[in-house]
Amino acid sequence: MSSQIEMETANRAAPRQAESQGVRRLTLADFRSYDSLDLAISAALVVVTGDNGAGKTNLIEALSMLTPGRGLRRAELSDFPRKAGAGGFAVSVELGTPFGRVQLGTGVEPQENAAPVRKYRLDREPAASIRAFCDHVRVVWLTPSMDGLFAGPAGERRRFLDRLVLSVDADHGARVNAFERALRSRNRLLEEPLSQGDKTWLDAIEREVAELGIAVAAARSETVSLLSGLTLAGRDPASPFPWADLALRGEVETLVAERPALEAEDIYRAILRDNRTRDAAAGRALIGPQASDLCVRHGPKNVEAAQASTGEQKALLVGLVLAQARLVKTVSGIAPLVLLDEIAAHFDPTRRQALYELLETLGGQIWLTGADPATFAGIIARAQMLKVTPGRVASLA
Repeated sequence: MSSQIEMETANRAAPRQAESQGVRRLTLADFRSYDSLDLAISAALVVVTGDNGAGKTNLIEALSMLTPGRGLRRAELSDFPRKAGAGGFAVSVELGTPFGRVQLGTGVEPQENAAPVRKYRLDREPAASIRAFCDHVRVVWLTPSMDGLFAGPAGERRRFLDRLVLSVDADHGARVNAFERALRSRNRLLEEPLSQGDKTWLDAIEREVAELGIAVAAARSETVSLLSGLTLAGRDPASPFPWADLALRGEVETLVAERPALEAEDIYRAILRDNRTRDAAAGRALIGPQASDLCVRHGPKNVEAAQASTGEQKALLVGLVLAQARLVKTVSGIAPLVLLDEIAAHFDPTRRQALYELLETLGGQIWLTGADPATFAGIIARAQMLKVTPGRVASLA
């Protein structure tokens, strides 16, 4: 991923004009609960309040559509169109960047008897994929569904890790998808007795799995190393949001750490070949980056994060996401949009105020949601306060 980092830096020449970073205008059409919305944004801190179910999360989910993947809910395309709409949706933002303003748009046109196809536009011209957006915006988020990350299954931590990698390496998602497709092809071949032709095809697939698997593991390992180094350099023992000690656990990750890439690919390919019978019985590959785990420890206490209290886990997760935002800015040169859903109500006033102060050091635009405006008393004077009612957004007087 080092070449990716160099490219990210090289792609950012001197800014054309001074411009504060963040969303300046958000327009929605038939997205979730919004039939039509045209919202002007003028602050680095944006607070979205409203009753439960009013559409607060829908609003920031629209912003999460500016980055590769399925958004902060991991929803299917069919979930985004408004129920009473024509079947399509559109999300568009005017974005302030150090290079001037750009317009980004994505959506799906109404379809009849056909699978929806997501489209992208950059400055109102068609773009081949959302990869084009990554030169202008990065997005990180924290939602209540992530609260069980440390104590939950390893798959959730891998998904979190891949989102973290994707926020600094825009090509990581394509590698992960290609790796998963290759694994599925191998699994299908292993379901039935192999002919000689099947074995030749299996050899080719396992070569592809090994190449992609080592690339995925290497990108994850480098990102964890970068984040750990950034955390080590800036950790504050007195912070109410403790630093996380991160490590990767898995046989392929050990290969990546100890062997050159080509040698690691050869060894992994041999592992796949030697474990065909066992993998066929299991119905899946048992060794590889699809079975690795992100190990997180509460740094100041030196205990596994899963053993920390619920409050400590929440604070640790916030600290990890804030560290991710700082890493994104360091690597890409882009201060990310930070989306924090229902974040403030879980903390006491002291920790809540500390959170607000830390957020303002990130340099990007911060969106926070919450039901009770009173929990944002510490930033009301310098935030744009919005009130959501079903299908509508207005300034909070």
